[in-house]
Amino acid sequence: MTRTASPASSLQAAWNKLAPREQTLVRAAAAVVGLALLWWLLLAPALHTLRSASAQHAALDAQLQHLQALASEAQQLQAQPRTSPEDAARALQASVTSTLGAGAKLALAGDRATLTLQGVHAEALATWLAQARNNARAVPQEAHLTRSASPRQGNGAAAPVRWDGTLVLSLPTR
Repeated sequence: MTRTASPASSLQAAWNKLAPREQTLVRAAAAVVGLALLWWLLLAPALHTLRSASAQHAALDAQLQHLQALASEAQQLQAQPRTSPEDAARALQASVTSTLGAGAKLALAGDRATLTLQGVHAEALATWLAQARNNARAVPQEAHLTRSASPRQGNGAAAPVRWDGTLVLSLPTR
């Protein structure tokens, strides 16, 4: 029965067969491979994290400022005195006529308000929604809007965006 040599002893025998110059070259190659592995596994990820940390920090700061602004707005809305349903309806009606013009009709029924739009400018609608939320404490519940067909202006530029449809808002209750 012959015994096979262990992998370590066969490796040692092969090493001993190499000339001193070849042993030096094998050591140098092993050092290069070791340094490359050290770079790819340990240093490169850490340097990448270090380089991207300032950008991530700036993005997180911007996100924090946005959240703080939203929290501040929420606190301001909560601190405002409660509005009676009658006052909310009056404020809503006044804002419809002043902001949206003739293209909007408001119908009130209990704690609901239905706004019918016909060719209302998108910017005016956005302004009105902000006013409705702040002044009348009205909260949109349903929206069925379609973009109006907008012809080109005389100079070839697109006309401002307009909306048709209905919005249902809930008004504050007692």
